[in-house]
Amino acid sequence: MKLVSPRVRLAWIALALLGGTTVAIAASPHFVRGPSASIDNDGNLTISWKEAGLGDTVSVDYEASADANATYQCVNRGGNCPAAANKQQVFGPVFASGTFASGKNGSITASLTVEPPPATLTCPGNQRLKLVSVSYTNVALADTTNNVVAAATPSSLSISGSVCP
Repeated sequence: MKLVSPRVRLAWIALALLGGTTVAIAASPHFVRGPSASIDNDGNLTISWKEAGLGDTVSVDYEASADANATYQCVNRGGNCPAAANKQQVFGPVFASGTFASGKNGSITASLTVEPPPATLTCPGNQRLKLVSVSYTNVALADTTNNVVAAATPSSLSISGSVCP
Protein backbone atom coordinates (compact mmCIF):
# COMPACT_ATOMS: atom_id res chain seq x y z
CA MET A 1 0.00 0.00 0.00
CA LYS A 2 1.38 3.40 -1.00
CA LEU A 3 1.60 6.04 1.73
CA VAL A 4 0.11 9.47 1.05
CA SER A 5 2.27 12.46 1.86
CA PRO A 6 1.10 14.85 4.64
CA ARG A 7 0.70 17.64 2.07
CA VAL A 8 -1.67 15.53 -0.06
CA ARG A 9 -3.53 14.37 3.05
CA LEU A 10 -4.04 18.01 4.15
CA ALA A 11 -5.29 18.90 0.68
CA TRP A 12 -7.83 16.05 0.83
CA ILE A 13 -8.99 17.12 4.30
CA ALA A 14 -9.34 20.75 3.20
CA LEU A 15 -11.29 19.65 0.13
CA ALA A 16 -13.57 17.46 2.23
CA LEU A 17 -14.16 20.27 4.72
CA LEU A 18 -14.86 22.73 1.93
CA GLY A 19 -17.34 20.32 0.35
CA GLY A 20 -19.07 19.77 3.70
CA THR A 21 -19.26 23.51 4.31
CA THR A 22 -20.79 24.08 0.91
CA VAL A 23 -23.50 21.54 1.63
CA ALA A 24 -24.19 23.06 5.05
CA ILE A 25 -24.48 26.58 3.63
CA ALA A 26 -26.47 25.64 0.55
CA ALA A 27 -30.12 26.55 0.86
CA SER A 28 -33.17 25.85 -1.23
CA PRO A 29 -35.52 28.83 -0.81
CA HIS A 30 -39.18 28.09 -1.58
CA PHE A 31 -42.61 29.27 -0.50
CA VAL A 32 -44.30 26.70 1.72
CA ARG A 33 -47.41 28.80 2.35
CA GLY A 34 -48.69 31.50 0.06
CA PRO A 35 -48.10 34.01 -1.11
CA SER A 36 -51.74 34.79 -0.48
CA ALA A 37 -53.42 38.13 -1.17
CA SER A 38 -56.25 39.92 0.61
CA ILE A 39 -57.77 43.38 0.39
CA ASP A 40 -59.22 45.45 3.23
CA ASN A 41 -62.09 47.96 3.21
CA ASP A 42 -59.61 50.84 2.73
CA GLY A 43 -58.31 49.27 -0.49
CA ASN A 44 -54.97 48.14 0.93
CA LEU A 45 -53.57 44.92 -0.53
CA THR A 46 -51.81 42.57 1.89
CA ILE A 47 -49.62 39.71 0.71
CA SER A 48 -48.70 37.05 3.29
CA TRP A 49 -46.33 34.10 3.00
CA LYS A 50 -44.00 31.62 4.62
CA GLU A 51 -40.71 30.85 2.90
CA ALA A 52 -38.40 28.07 4.01
CA GLY A 53 -35.02 26.71 3.00
CA LEU A 54 -33.34 30.05 3.59
CA GLY A 55 -30.56 29.10 5.95
CA ASP A 56 -30.22 30.13 9.57
CA THR A 57 -30.36 33.80 10.59
CA VAL A 58 -30.11 35.41 7.16
CA SER A 59 -31.73 38.63 5.94
CA VAL A 60 -33.97 38.36 2.90
CA ASP A 61 -35.37 41.21 0.79
CA TYR A 62 -38.93 40.93 -0.53
CA GLU A 63 -41.04 42.96 -2.93
CA ALA A 64 -44.81 42.70 -3.26
CA SER A 65 -46.17 44.08 -6.51
CA ALA A 66 -49.36 44.49 -8.53
CA ASP A 67 -50.93 46.51 -11.30
CA ALA A 68 -53.58 48.80 -9.82
CA ASN A 69 -56.57 50.75 -11.06
CA ALA A 70 -58.19 53.11 -8.52
CA THR A 71 -61.07 55.56 -8.74
CA TYR A 72 -61.37 58.53 -6.38
CA GLN A 73 -64.10 61.13 -5.94
CA CYS A 74 -64.82 64.15 -3.78
CA VAL A 75 -67.61 63.86 -1.18
CA ASN A 76 -68.98 66.35 1.33
CA ARG A 77 -68.82 65.98 5.13
CA GLY A 78 -71.98 63.88 5.14
CA GLY A 79 -70.45 61.48 2.63
CA ASN A 80 -72.78 62.68 -0.11
CA CYS A 81 -71.83 63.52 -3.65
CA PRO A 82 -71.51 67.20 -4.54
CA ALA A 83 -73.08 68.59 -7.69
CA ALA A 84 -69.67 68.70 -9.40
CA ALA A 85 -68.29 65.57 -11.03
CA ASN A 86 -64.97 65.54 -9.17
CA LYS A 87 -63.60 62.09 -10.00
CA GLN A 88 -60.24 60.70 -10.96
CA GLN A 89 -59.07 57.31 -12.19
CA VAL A 90 -55.46 56.34 -11.46
CA PHE A 91 -53.58 53.44 -13.07
CA GLY A 92 -50.14 52.06 -12.45
CA PRO A 93 -47.87 49.57 -10.79
CA VAL A 94 -47.73 49.54 -6.98
CA PHE A 95 -45.04 48.05 -4.74
CA ALA A 96 -44.09 47.44 -1.14
CA SER A 97 -40.75 46.10 0.01
CA GLY A 98 -39.21 44.90 3.22
CA THR A 99 -36.30 43.00 4.69
CA PHE A 100 -36.96 40.15 7.10
CA ALA A 101 -34.62 37.86 9.05
CA SER A 102 -34.94 34.11 9.20
CA GLY A 103 -34.68 32.43 12.55
CA LYS A 104 -32.61 29.42 13.43
CA ASN A 105 -35.14 27.29 11.55
CA GLY A 106 -34.30 28.98 8.23
CA SER A 107 -37.80 30.24 7.48
CA ILE A 108 -39.64 33.56 7.35
CA THR A 109 -43.36 34.13 7.92
CA ALA A 110 -44.34 37.69 7.08
CA SER A 111 -46.58 40.04 5.12
CA LEU A 112 -46.31 43.27 3.15
CA THR A 113 -49.06 45.81 2.54
CA VAL A 114 -49.43 47.73 -0.72
CA GLU A 115 -51.53 50.90 -0.83
CA PRO A 116 -53.69 51.97 -3.78
CA PRO A 117 -52.04 54.36 -6.23
CA PRO A 118 -52.37 57.93 -4.94
CA ALA A 119 -54.75 60.48 -6.43
CA THR A 120 -53.77 63.97 -7.45
CA LEU A 121 -57.37 65.20 -7.31
CA THR A 122 -57.89 68.25 -5.07
CA CYS A 123 -61.31 68.54 -3.47
CA PRO A 124 -62.76 72.05 -2.99
CA GLY A 125 -64.18 73.60 0.16
CA ASN A 126 -65.38 71.20 2.83
CA GLN A 127 -65.15 68.15 0.60
CA ARG A 128 -62.77 65.25 1.13
CA LEU A 129 -61.17 62.71 -1.15
CA LYS A 130 -62.67 59.22 -1.04
CA LEU A 131 -61.45 56.00 -2.64
CA VAL A 132 -64.43 54.58 -4.53
CA SER A 133 -62.88 51.46 -6.00
CA VAL A 134 -59.59 49.73 -6.54
CA SER A 135 -58.61 46.62 -8.43
CA TYR A 136 -55.30 44.80 -8.37
CA THR A 137 -54.10 42.38 -11.03
CA ASN A 138 -50.86 40.43 -11.48
CA VAL A 139 -50.38 40.29 -7.70
CA ALA A 140 -47.00 38.70 -6.97
CA LEU A 141 -44.26 38.35 -4.38
CA ALA A 142 -40.53 38.24 -5.07
CA ASP A 143 -37.74 37.14 -2.77
CA THR A 144 -35.20 39.42 -4.45
CA THR A 145 -32.30 38.04 -2.43
CA ASN A 146 -32.71 34.50 -3.78
CA ASN A 147 -34.55 35.26 -7.05
CA VAL A 148 -37.71 33.36 -6.07
CA VAL A 149 -40.92 34.81 -7.56
CA ALA A 150 -44.49 33.56 -7.15
CA ALA A 151 -47.94 34.77 -8.15
CA ALA A 152 -50.23 35.36 -5.21
CA THR A 153 -53.51 33.55 -4.71
CA PRO A 154 -55.74 35.09 -5.81
CA SER A 155 -53.72 37.05 -8.35
CA SER A 156 -56.54 39.59 -8.87
CA LEU A 157 -58.66 41.38 -6.24
CA SER A 158 -60.98 44.36 -6.14
CA ILE A 159 -63.40 46.34 -3.98
CA SER A 160 -65.88 48.98 -5.02
CA GLY A 161 -68.32 51.38 -3.46
CA SER A 162 -70.94 53.71 -4.82
CA VAL A 163 -69.81 56.19 -7.44
CA CYS A 164 -71.26 59.70 -7.62
CA PRO A 165 -73.35 60.40 -10.70
